[in-house]
Amino acid sequence: MEKKEDVGRILTNLQAASPSGFAIAFHIRFTTPDFLFQTYPKAWIDRYSEQGMVMKDPIVRWGFSEVGAIRWSELEETDEAGIIAQSKKFGLNFGIASAIDENGSRSVAGFARPDREFTDDEIAYLESALAELHLLTAHKDGMGDELLNYLQDMSVRFTRPRA
Repeated sequence: MEKKEDVGRILTNLQAASPSGFAIAFHIRFTTPDFLFQTYPKAWIDRYSEQGMVMKDPIVRWGFSEVGAIRWSELEETDEAGIIAQSKKFGLNFGIASAIDENGSRSVAGFARPDREFTDDEIAYLESALAELHLLTAHKDGMGDELLNYLQDMSVRFTRPRA
């Protein structure tokens, strides 16, 4: 029960820290995550999915090859498809990409806000929260049914937002 409450608390805090939303893919194997949480605006999620942007997204590309965190503004010059510019039309004006790789398991996240760049302290908090969630969601095959069901339910709820 404690892990479930910890996950819920962290996700709630991440929503507050990322007013324009976030996307987190946990424990990616090949190209499929064990869990995916997205709180970006539904219209952006729909457009992103319909246009197959994931394969061209500089945030995803960076997250698959690096660890740590980087501001989206630092990735714009590598954004040939203009995905970051398009996301701004949906209120994702500023953001960071963050990635962690522990023991061969990689989690990748994007966090966004509408009003300003994230501060260094905010980035440190987001990285810490991602690392904690990465550990809490590890070992899908060995976790208890209650936590597994909760994570799967939260993944559906976050990824299929109402309009």
